[in-house]
Amino acid sequence: MKKIRMIPVPPKEIKKLKVAAYCRVSTKSKKQRASLMNQIWYYTEQILNHDDWQFAGVYYDFGKSGLRKKGRTGLVRMLKQADKGEIDYILTKSVSRVSRDTLELLNIIRYLKERGISMYFENEKLDSMDSAAESYITLAGAVAQEESSNISDNIQWAVTRRFEQGIFTNYKAFTGYECIDGELVIIPEQAKIVRMIFDFYLEGHTFAQIKAELEKRNIKTATGKSKWDVTTIQKMLKNEKYKGDSLLQKTFTEDYLNGIRKKNIGQRPKYYVKGCHPAIISSEIFDKVQEEMFRRGRLVMDEKGKREGSLQTFSYFAG
Repeated sequence: MKKIRMIPVPPKEIKKLKVAAYCRVSTKSKKQRASLMNQIWYYTEQILNHDDWQFAGVYYDFGKSGLRKKGRTGLVRMLKQADKGEIDYILTKSVSRVSRDTLELLNIIRYLKERGISMYFENEKLDSMDSAAESYITLAGAVAQEESSNISDNIQWAVTRRFEQGIFTNYKAFTGYECIDGELVIIPEQAKIVRMIFDFYLEGHTFAQIKAELEKRNIKTATGKSKWDVTTIQKMLKNEKYKGDSLLQKTFTEDYLNGIRKKNIGQRPKYYVKGCHPAIISSEIFDKVQEEMFRRGRLVMDEKGKREGSLQTFSYFAG
């Protein structure tokens, strides 16, 4: 007689959804940092308090543009974790927090979709896996992109008006000065080094010889490095700020979407402001250095630094 024993279907293992969140704020201001911390705390609690969810991290960026993925380490790291299968579902505040570039936003959503990962936008109440959601997300992204364009135009207008008035406060730190409340203030010890470099050059030293002399004397760069760069020395000798003047709009951002800065070689007007901050080098010495650089630029040297001729001479023989 046959004996039959039923083999029951094994119970399905209930796997928790690996849930992450993404946050971003636009600036590093105290208020924005506090907002970011509140978002991180909010999403951490929301995920941990959900019985069917497994905490997969809160990724964040601050002080980065919403237009470009480049430089947003939090977003890039989250996408890499998603690619590894470490994330199933992503929460975020709004479309604009992920990207204000419509095309990039769609690329991110589709990248996640291909891996079976959904992103939920709380403000818009949209789930990227919803078949009808992409068109709404595209529209929301286009609105965010237009807002960025308007903001960029307004900022550029304001910057140009300040340039026209000779006002510029976005100074980067460089040897000899520090920026305090938007004003350049001389650092006495570093100012001595600047004067030394200008004197060396007028005494006949080359950029390489000045570099060697500074390093021989154990003089540090503005950033505390022991090694000097020849290009840095050359730029210092050409920097009009050392005689108390400023040439504004040397570079500009051509396209707000890619954020790439270009050297201004005539595409935009420049503004030269005389006497806008204390000088380290007199105008006379600065101008002499420029004349000497121009003169040397027309000389041709051999490998040992000895003069072989001038550009005019070589042009004559070449002709």
